[in-house]
Amino acid sequence: MRYAYGLEKVLPLSKKTSHHARIYIGQPTKIFNTRRCFLMSSDTNSLAHTKWNCKYHIVFAPKYRRQVIYGKIKRDIGVILRQLCERKGVEIIEAEACKDHIHMLVSIPPKLGVSSFVGYLKGKSSLMIFDRHANLKYRYGNRKFWCKGFYVDTVGRNKKVIENYIRNQLQEDIVADQISMEEYLDPFTGEEIKKRRKK
Repeated sequence: MRYAYGLEKVLPLSKKTSHHARIYIGQPTKIFNTRRCFLMSSDTNSLAHTKWNCKYHIVFAPKYRRQVIYGKIKRDIGVILRQLCERKGVEIIEAEACKDHIHMLVSIPPKLGVSSFVGYLKGKSSLMIFDRHANLKYRYGNRKFWCKGFYVDTVGRNKKVIENYIRNQLQEDIVADQISMEEYLDPFTGEEIKKRRKK
């Protein structure tokens, strides 16, 4: 059985009216037949007086778009970004670290502005990256690891599409650049990838 969730009561919906039901918050919880559906999904979170479902696709890159995100740096960046998101109460739904940019699908509470959160994330992570990898200071100068801008997109009903896009982004970058994996070292072990034998 399906339910419509109001602030005060939970009312069952019949199959006939489920796609036409709307809950009017602020009045006693009753179900009215209208053309639009305004049902709260299971993805909603709550604060003291707020129900929210704010998901964002965020992309940002290292300064000069340098291809430095691999191996130990890649693992450390993942740990650092996870720690900083946990401190602010931000949930990482999906993330991928490509060699020259980061994709993140995150759920940010409405008490945080997106641009202020991304500024916090990039600023603090730069300091933490330079603390762990001091040799990068000579390549980036003034302790700014990330470039100035970022890309953000709100995620509505297409959350699954964006999750799949982020999950497959690394393979798509390799195909788009027409790079064969035979030319590179394995980023996790640092060893040369063995060439495939031709039959």
